[in-house]
Amino acid sequence: MAEDERQREREQGRDPGRAHEHVRVAVVGSGFGGLGAAVRLRREGITDFVVLERASAVGGTWRDNSYPGCACDVPSHLYSFSFAPNPDWPRTFSGQEKIQEYLEQLADTFRLRPHIRLDTEVKQMRWDAEQLWWEVETSNGTLTADVVVSATGPLSDPKLPDIPGLDTFDGKVFHSARWDHDYDLRGKRVAMIGTGASAIQIVPAIQREVGKLTLFQRTPPWVMPRMDRAISRAERWLHRRLPFTTQARRGILWGIRELQVQAFTKRPNELGLVEQLAKGNIARAVKDRDLRAKLTPSYRIGCKRILLSNTYYPALAQPNVDVVASGLSEVRGNTVVAADGTETEVDAIIFGTGFHVTDMPIAHRVVGPDGVTMMETWKDGMKSLRGATAAGFPNFMTVIGPNTGLGNSSMILMIESQLNYLADYMRQLDVLGGRAALAVRTNAVNAWNDKVQERMKRTVWNTGGCNSWYLDENGVNTTIWPGTTSEFRAATRHVDLAEYEVLRLPGRKAAAAEAGKGASRRTKTKKAEAAA
Repeated sequence: MAEDERQREREQGRDPGRAHEHVRVAVVGSGFGGLGAAVRLRREGITDFVVLERASAVGGTWRDNSYPGCACDVPSHLYSFSFAPNPDWPRTFSGQEKIQEYLEQLADTFRLRPHIRLDTEVKQMRWDAEQLWWEVETSNGTLTADVVVSATGPLSDPKLPDIPGLDTFDGKVFHSARWDHDYDLRGKRVAMIGTGASAIQIVPAIQREVGKLTLFQRTPPWVMPRMDRAISRAERWLHRRLPFTTQARRGILWGIRELQVQAFTKRPNELGLVEQLAKGNIARAVKDRDLRAKLTPSYRIGCKRILLSNTYYPALAQPNVDVVASGLSEVRGNTVVAADGTETEVDAIIFGTGFHVTDMPIAHRVVGPDGVTMMETWKDGMKSLRGATAAGFPNFMTVIGPNTGLGNSSMILMIESQLNYLADYMRQLDVLGGRAALAVRTNAVNAWNDKVQERMKRTVWNTGGCNSWYLDENGVNTTIWPGTTSEFRAATRHVDLAEYEVLRLPGRKAAAAEAGKGASRRTKTKKAEAAA
């Protein structure tokens, strides 16, 4: 094809030599963030969107994490959308299966299935500055989108440490988020690597069936009792018949956590009483003095996520469990070697070593107008405006972006705030009209980030004396929001156009591009009518 013909094709809103679909919005991921974005788009009257999901089912981290004992450490009625309350939660803290059921039901209730493309992995997203849209390359072909919403989440890609000799191990190896349900653990010698939220649920769930369990612990967590119980039939009946009681229950749970925030963000020393309660929790379950010493953290409670369990400490006190107060440093055949030199022969190694949180892999696949990836832009640390938009990437929004995580409450609250921001972002584009894009200004991102990091200085996450997964390789906390959820909701209620540069196509190109998009929409409509 001659170059002048290629140029005419581009001006008409088509990609030379390749027919592709065009959508208003492409959402990446189908966990809470992705499905929530899809619901919010529909409620805004936007139906020209797709949800791209690399797996064969919706659910995100709750689909992937199916290990024994997997459950949420946030109360059920707070760990669900305000616009989709569930009066039938069976327990105050729900297990993985019930949360996955909730997400599947969400997709059905809000008629999201026609928009969802399963088994469709995003390979690359590249901004086309000539057309003001994103070219999205997937495992099932390429499409273009005016706006991309990345909702892959920070807990989507397991993190495996680089252990010398691991490739020589003859036994079974897997990460907690990729649990091998076909592997029989009964009677096996098992090494559990890590002591995070997944590990403290896995250990008591498998302790009784394994022959020997060795826990490799670099740093002990603070673990508080889990106030879990079955929700009675009478309570569920009441919530179904009188929906305001569900709202009231959710409001109380939210309010309690909002009141706790200042201790984490402004007065960490106030957490001393909570620390004493946590020490009492260890003492009640673990009578062996040496084991108690291994399990007692030396950092301020709250610096790492406070974990909840009634069964973790009792499981560690059992005779078939050993706690090695050191990380895994080497594997020699079937022998695992700790950093302190302890050697143990095992049949299986289970990694509960977390996820790529401060170096989200999706950022490698996002390419801006200058050919630079988002990961390259973030080489000195993740930054975005209001946890949503990053400089250099127009019309690209992240749900659960930098500094949107929470240390004591429900991420669903933060997601809903970001969905408010997404809704207003789309409204602003509609008001601008024509072929337009919003590019966040670098000075707006820097001003927001400077404010967040200044507030972070006093928090327990920065002053508590621990090295947590909240911190990136430079020791900067790019993960946690240093305030209340109500503060974040206020900050994300509206898009301030002063923080953005408005990009437009020249008039003639804009008209041609709109014509091309219209043809794409007509083709989709015909296909839908034929399918009907």
